Amino acid sequence: MRILTCIGDAASPTAWSGTPFYFFNAARRTGFLDAAWRLDPTRLRFRRTMWNVWTYLRHGECGGFQYSADFLRCLLNQADSVGDGVEIVSHFPLFPPPGNTGAVSYYIDATLAQNFEEYGLAENCTVSRHMMSDAMAREKDQYAAAKHIVCMSMWTARSIVERYQVSPAKVHVVPAGSNFDDPSIGELPDIEPGSLSKLRLGFLGKDWKRKNLDFVLDVAESLHARNIEVEVAAAGFAPASGPRHRLLRPVGYIDKHREPQRFLDFIRSCHFTCLFSSAEAFGISNRESLRLGVPVLARDIGGISDTIPKGCGHLFASHATAAEVADVIAEYVNQPDRYEALRARIRQRSSTFTWDAAVEKLTAIWDGSSVYSYKHLAIADD
Repeated sequence: MRILTCIGDAASPTAWSGTPFYFFNAARRTGFLDAAWRLDPTRLRFRRTMWNVWTYLRHGECGGFQYSADFLRCLLNQADSVGDGVEIVSHFPLFPPPGNTGAVSYYIDATLAQNFEEYGLAENCTVSRHMMSDAMAREKDQYAAAKHIVCMSMWTARSIVERYQVSPAKVHVVPAGSNFDDPSIGELPDIEPGSLSKLRLGFLGKDWKRKNLDFVLDVAESLHARNIEVEVAAAGFAPASGPRHRLLRPVGYIDKHREPQRFLDFIRSCHFTCLFSSAEAFGISNRESLRLGVPVLARDIGGISDTIPKGCGHLFASHATAAEVADVIAEYVNQPDRYEALRARIRQRSSTFTWDAAVEKLTAIWDGSSVYSYKHLAIADD
């Protein structure tokens, strides 16, 4: 028996952008997963307050309760007890704490070191330095004891092997699927020939600053200066909280679980979706766009490169300018046949961007395959 867990209700579409929910549904259909823990961290709010007070008095700093051994023990108390032969598959590197369950495997998008450093948690004191050091030490021990460690990208796998000194043969890479119900998609529509005279760049994300919406607007400005009619359609944040720009068309937050058709229609209405984040562990929106046949333009940072297979969009260096991105887009505008060919290639591969495809790979790993091991993939990249 295998049980999925995360820091929250792994059977709810509201936990971690829906990743555990959609993964669990696909995995349960095939028998890879049998159950999911329904945990509620909000029940520990008072304990968080007291822990922060105590930590500040002891260390002169606070923050990071969710990484503490105290929090993890309390959260585990909410879970049903497990018997012999049960394996826990966790999305969080520190949970469950050691010695409380049987076998534990991990399926993660980033290590704690990556989260602390790439997302600026170390600089802005969101998590105390004492807590970071303690958490990463425990994380290393838990990786050493894990049955399997599966990462959503080579970027994360490299951190585990090089930063945490875990055997490469124990680490695997399986990119995540798309966080929406696959049956609701239906057949992808035929690609209609025609120009891109009314160009629509899509943007998805609540944290529009980190995901660099301003850069996408700069790209739009560069295209507009070339007399290309363009707009940036943005979803994920309240229009009043975002930037104001003449080429921006904000549509607000879309709940993909409650409004699935609206979410699908939004992505399908775009010629490209764009993700030029300053930090990004994976980028699930890229997988969702490709599943719907829409090409992706993105910055090569964090784990993003594993979200976009070659020939399904364009990956730009971190130093690429808005004008350089606009150059690539303009080529498609001037040669619409190339754009249609790009869409056709993505459509042919659309089924590979699903959770069903990811679960098939995970099943192979648990059956003993080394095809998706870090060691095997690193050799293939050389």
